[in-house]
Amino acid sequence: MLSLSALTYRLGPRLLIDNASAALPEGARCGLVGRNGCGKSTLFRLILGEIAPESGSFTLPRNARIGHVAQEAPGGPASLLDYVLAADRERTTLLAEAEGATDPARIAEIQTRLADIGAHAAPARAAAILAGLGFSHEDQARPCADFSGGWRMRVSLAAMLFLEPDLLLLDEPTNYLDIEGAIWLKTHLRRYPHTLLVISHDRDFLDAVCDHILHLDHGKITLYRGDYANFARQRAEKALLAEKEAGKIAARRAHLQAFIDRFKAKASKAKQAQSRVKQLERLGPVATFAAEAEARLHLPDPETPLSPPIIRLDRAAAGYGERVVLRNLDLFISDDDRIGLLGQNGNGKSTLVKLIAGRLEPLAGAVKRAAKLDIAYFAQHQLDELDAGETPVQLVRRRMPGAGEAQVRARTAQLGFPSEKADTPVARLSGGEKARLLLGLAAFHGPHLLILDEPTNHLDIPMRDALVEALAEYKGAVIIVSHDRAILDAACDRLLLVAEGGVKTFDGDLDDYEALVMSARGASDERPRGARTEPDTRRQAAERRQNTKPLREKAKFLEEQLEKYAVLLARADAALADPETFAKSPGRAGQIAKDRAALAERIAAAEEEWLKVMAEIEGTA
Repeated sequence: MLSLSALTYRLGPRLLIDNASAALPEGARCGLVGRNGCGKSTLFRLILGEIAPESGSFTLPRNARIGHVAQEAPGGPASLLDYVLAADRERTTLLAEAEGATDPARIAEIQTRLADIGAHAAPARAAAILAGLGFSHEDQARPCADFSGGWRMRVSLAAMLFLEPDLLLLDEPTNYLDIEGAIWLKTHLRRYPHTLLVISHDRDFLDAVCDHILHLDHGKITLYRGDYANFARQRAEKALLAEKEAGKIAARRAHLQAFIDRFKAKASKAKQAQSRVKQLERLGPVATFAAEAEARLHLPDPETPLSPPIIRLDRAAAGYGERVVLRNLDLFISDDDRIGLLGQNGNGKSTLVKLIAGRLEPLAGAVKRAAKLDIAYFAQHQLDELDAGETPVQLVRRRMPGAGEAQVRARTAQLGFPSEKADTPVARLSGGEKARLLLGLAAFHGPHLLILDEPTNHLDIPMRDALVEALAEYKGAVIIVSHDRAILDAACDRLLLVAEGGVKTFDGDLDDYEALVMSARGASDERPRGARTEPDTRRQAAERRQNTKPLREKAKFLEEQLEKYAVLLARADAALADPETFAKSPGRAGQIAKDRAALAERIAAAEEEWLKVMAEIEGTA
């Protein structure tokens, strides 16, 4: 389908693509991967003809249609549905011609062609795509101008999916989707009827969608068969083999050099020494595998741990002015919680984290925070708020008043900006570097709670892995909003669903949630009617759990409360059992004893309420 031949491209003095060749099979669903800044988006621009290569070429079948999502979000008065339908210019032209055609022969030709391209079923297909990306039936009739930039980018994506070009180029398509939209897109692209080339740093997405991986590394392009997991395995095997071969060659070189050094001055061994010199020259340099540089990320721990709960919401409501977005919020956040937030964009996830972070005051109820609680908040929109003229070292210096230059630069390097990178203006940093800088600055002083809103956008796969490792080592609490299933799977042990104006614990894992989302959006796999699969079983189980009565949710909440209370009680008992507590601070010891007594009363009340709820559940089962 797509063939690259000896393609070379330079960006100034930097060689981005170096004599690269590859052939992408027709109908392949291929992931284009590589470190940030390696030239993936540049390759897309070359294919689209926006820039010209220094040398080499690429070929496509004659009349092949190439589609990509434009960077400019659509606006104007056209409705979402009309905008998507207009992407098929042939259909639009034929329908317009059909309205005024009078020649019977031409009318017949038009109607035949309209039938061939499925023109009359197009509105239903376009509506299904828009629904899958999160637009309700009412939304689809509204003008594009009514929506924000992120939602309009979804409309552009919908238009390309509707058009179904012969070669579809997608650059990080999940970056402006919520997890529900990403789940739907993943399922839809698995059935894409033509060739797909997609840039993505989402392992789960690449594994689910792709049957080929195109790896761009140090200017070279290598095509691998299989999904990302298979690519990673093959690359690791190549690295191991290359390391072994390099070791053999290095040992052979050392042996030959030792012979030359020992006998080159002896006349009797002169011929043998010269022979070894020629053998050494033929060996050439030791070939090494170009391993990717290791990515590191450090999140400082809180200096002073706090006793749980660090935050508690009691019947709280949140919103803006008179508009209530969330109500009746009962939430208990411990000092080591790892919470993932689920729910469609617009359901209130951002409202919830702003309420927790203190950026919104509750409209009703109460939000109780531990004294001296430090909360760090990271959101992608903050990237645009960075001063383009400042450098990483200047931003770090502002957070370390009185520190020496060496200390400031050491801390800047710890954030991932050593030597000359520390003095690079923000305007010249890549999206991934800006995200890394902003994340490091947000967590600079070791917060007790770290709120991450889409932290993986712009991060490549090694940096996403580094973030997961950093979160595993971090000793504070974490709340994550992300469309990246991999980080939710790896970093979160508690899932909350934000939907229908409330927040509740999601009783299941991400497999269950994915099945629930696909069921709600009407997606179906291509299989014989009536056939049952494991996803069907998971979906039905998820539906049963989500449709249980409110009593079960209340029981779950009480169980979580009792678990937290048990931890607090154990800590109080340990402190009271330590003689040092009374010796060093009798007043504090007395307060701990009072708190323990109050805690015991709350435990007894919660247990009694739990028993009543469970009795009601059993009585209605």
